[in-house]
Amino acid sequence: MLHDIFINPFVDMASAPDFFVQLIWEGFVAGTLYALIALGFVLIYKASGVFNFAQGIMVVFAALTMVGLHALGIPAWIALFLTLGVMAILAIGIERVVLRPLVGQHDAILLMATIGLTLFLKGVGETVFGGEPKSMITEELGLPTGVTDFDILGGLVSLQHLDIAAVVIASLMVIALAIFFSKTRIGRALRAVADDHNAALSVGISLNQIWAIVWFAAGVVALVTGIMWGARSDVSFALEIIAFKALAVLILGGFTSIPGAIVGGLIIGIGEKLAEVYWGGLVGGGVEAWFAYVLALIFLLFRPQGLFGEKIIERV
Repeated sequence: MLHDIFINPFVDMASAPDFFVQLIWEGFVAGTLYALIALGFVLIYKASGVFNFAQGIMVVFAALTMVGLHALGIPAWIALFLTLGVMAILAIGIERVVLRPLVGQHDAILLMATIGLTLFLKGVGETVFGGEPKSMITEELGLPTGVTDFDILGGLVSLQHLDIAAVVIASLMVIALAIFFSKTRIGRALRAVADDHNAALSVGISLNQIWAIVWFAAGVVALVTGIMWGARSDVSFALEIIAFKALAVLILGGFTSIPGAIVGGLIIGIGEKLAEVYWGGLVGGGVEAWFAYVLALIFLLFRPQGLFGEKIIERV
């Protein structure tokens, strides 16, 4: 029956409700991880106004670093904390070498700087770790394996324990970051810097310190995302392509909105699964590869600020 659904785009969803629920779950998991990647973009854009094109390669670099350290014989949890140290050093280095000399420059220059950073990290990653895919150290990190089947609507729905863990961990991280932004002194400083760099500097907020903190936070998000995506597939530079879907998430949700990243991620994650299975046959398949970008294009045409973004009105 499932085979028939894949080859027949006109099969009604009601004829296989268990399969429909399975698709919704798989899309929800993917959407949660897309939202987590997008969160890294949002953090940096909110604090500095810089669109960090390098966030995708940071996901790959963080995951490769942890797997590479473990391959040297370092226990998994020690490798995890060492990787956090590497991301902290990377954040400080980016602030000192890339951002600080470009303070006050045009946004396009800052964007080009992050593209250069992408190429640099990719080159370092390929040189140090090689280009072949690597297996994530799932069991060593204590991540669950196995499957639980539920009888839903007269059929079986299978939930991977790893997917459940990914949703829980990603949700906790999003909640923690939302609280951090809204309740802590550093979080308020981040919002102040996002609103007006010069005003923040005038009240004694260190722009350099804030940027280092937010890039480190984005690095932590990249590490968690790399672990989750790597555990579901492999750790390779192909993860950078998956991370590009976060760009579509940002367009849907808005570049400065944490709730927007969550909602946009879920819309794309669930939407691409449903579109691939139920309507992919109409266009020859492969919908999942481009669905997010077409949806983003539609939003750019009719609501360029996204669902949660503020409409920009320029007065002349």
